[in-house]
Amino acid sequence: METYIVDWLNLGVRWLHVISGIAWIGASFYFVWLDNHLVAPRDPADRGRGVDGEVWAVHGGGFYRAQKYLLGPKAEPLSTSLHWFKWEACTTWLSGMGMLAIVYWWGANAYLIDRSVLDLSVPAAIAISAGSLVAGWFVYDALCRLVKSELALAASLLLLTVAAAWGYGQAFGARAAYLHVGAMIGTIMVWNVFFHIIPAQRKMVEAIRAGREPELRYGLIGKQRSVHNTYFTLPVLFTMMSIHYPMTYATATPGRCWRRSCWRAH
Repeated sequence: METYIVDWLNLGVRWLHVISGIAWIGASFYFVWLDNHLVAPRDPADRGRGVDGEVWAVHGGGFYRAQKYLLGPKAEPLSTSLHWFKWEACTTWLSGMGMLAIVYWWGANAYLIDRSVLDLSVPAAIAISAGSLVAGWFVYDALCRLVKSELALAASLLLLTVAAAWGYGQAFGARAAYLHVGAMIGTIMVWNVFFHIIPAQRKMVEAIRAGREPELRYGLIGKQRSVHNTYFTLPVLFTMMSIHYPMTYATATPGRCWRRSCWRAH
């Protein structure tokens, strides 16, 4: 009976995770496309109102005109119906953590711990799993604050990912190690939204509604983390999808999940 209930929980949370992930990633990709296709506004009045770029689009039988205000609208109030793109990210991460808890924490002995790699107790394995996600965020955030060159930062983040993959491989079985790399990057993405992107946008909105011009640095902070999230999306999707394909993470080394038992679907 317990297995039956856990399976249904797994299915329900997985479904929510996929749906919310589609909404989040779809919105992210749309805004990247939007930024890349903006053109200067033709109407001088629009430029006077602070419009930095605009684009016309057609979809679903209707026509749309999107305008981007770099520092918000000038000489006019900001709409109270302003939409915040945050709940998609929140739901994706919470449902992902739910899946991690159901599959890898509840089933730690079967899916998380490989005693031929490291003889861990269940509480220790769960602590490493959860704690490493938090640690990954703090290391990433520190690198973003300290490394000013975008090229050097990209190299540093690549090294962080490689180091995380190696570290997880020393603690967990191959499948769990592989999954945790994606979970760490996904956690970084969501915490980017809640600790940097949304707070920066709130400060800009508060300034506009108070009649002040918002500081450009808040927009730059949000933009940097948003761009990171867009690029992080690709390895996260690959990791989560290819967990079903052991050829992407299995190894012939004894004890490293070349066994058929490790080929179960995520």
